[in-house]
Amino acid sequence: MNLKRVVVTGLGALTPIGNNVAEYWNGLINGVSGAAPITHFDASNFKTQFACEVKNFNVEDFIDRKEARKMDRYTQYAMVTATEAMEDANFDFEKLNADRAGVIWGSGIGGLQTFQDEVTNFNEGNGTPKFNPFFIPKMIADIAGGLISMKYNLRGPNFTTVSACASSTNAIIDAFNYIRLGMADVIVTGGSEAAVTIAGIGGFNAMHALSTRNDDPKTASRPMDKDRDGFVLGEGAGALVLEEYEHAVARGAKIYCEIGGGGMSADAHHITAPHPEGLGAKNVMLNCLRDAGLKPTDVDGVNMHGTSTPLGDIAESKAILEVFGEHAYTMNLNSTKSMTGHLLGATGAIEAISCILAIQHGMVPPTINHFTDDENIDPKLNFTFNKAQKRDVKVLMSNTFGFGGHNACVLVKKLEN
Repeated sequence: MNLKRVVVTGLGALTPIGNNVAEYWNGLINGVSGAAPITHFDASNFKTQFACEVKNFNVEDFIDRKEARKMDRYTQYAMVTATEAMEDANFDFEKLNADRAGVIWGSGIGGLQTFQDEVTNFNEGNGTPKFNPFFIPKMIADIAGGLISMKYNLRGPNFTTVSACASSTNAIIDAFNYIRLGMADVIVTGGSEAAVTIAGIGGFNAMHALSTRNDDPKTASRPMDKDRDGFVLGEGAGALVLEEYEHAVARGAKIYCEIGGGGMSADAHHITAPHPEGLGAKNVMLNCLRDAGLKPTDVDGVNMHGTSTPLGDIAESKAILEVFGEHAYTMNLNSTKSMTGHLLGATGAIEAISCILAIQHGMVPPTINHFTDDENIDPKLNFTFNKAQKRDVKVLMSNTFGFGGHNACVLVKKLEN
């Protein structure tokens, strides 16, 4: 079978460091930290009292109030970014074959705030089961993709991937595969998450997964730093319009880049901890390179999963050295989670977008908040610490790893006709 080429023709972003693609990129290259005290609820009794929240966001600027009330925050974020991406792609909907255009979305948790609110309200009541009729459709993790398809009348493939923090990378890979196999012409893909809630912070605190650097939130996410103490929870969404290359060319679309390949693997090791030698991380990058038909030396850099956890950063760094060997020392590695925090199921989407923009602008965003080298991480690796670096970037990979041992990696490359 001759596989079709797949390109990116639209982008949308809503992040803790920018509420659209342009603002997000500006935040990235300037090393802006999105971490600040939590405003969504009173976190004064929690071990962690800060997060990377979306800021200055009024949903009614984008969605009618009545409709917005039927959506969990994670769905609101999805709708806003999908709208930006679709407007960016600039389709003529009278000519678009809606039966060959779909939505494949990703979310690790879905409507956590909605679930929390409804259960809390029931618990505080007299035992009478009074639930909002929109409780279930607001909560379920697939509703965002459903609503995006309804807004644009996209009648092709439509489903949601759930693989914890790898969810939206898996969504992108699925979208890529559906198009290159000839099953669709256009797919809106990406992911959204809104887990900065009482249950979200409390749950991750109970696992000892979050940084507790309450005295200095802005420097709390410090991937590869010796004194890292956990990840910073983020929220938001990222959307990409993937399109079959000939379809995009025929309509004169603006093309950002080409999707070169995708890889998947499992650690098969532990429910939350990574394989200590980075076995799953190594395999997912090798699988991605094999799928793309590229050699390790073809890759200019990796946007690492790099969550700022003690074990994860070491394991991923080991895996990169095993995959790329001496070439690893010539690459730009980075973790944009140092700025955005960890958006869980949405992280793969916004980090894929950061790679695409790096190719567009010839600039690799930094890994901020580096103060002290970790003796367990090779100091000769270039983690693009603290300041963006100019580079003619042609090929980048983006890693995302999720609880349960789910690993996904997507490769983007500069378009060559």
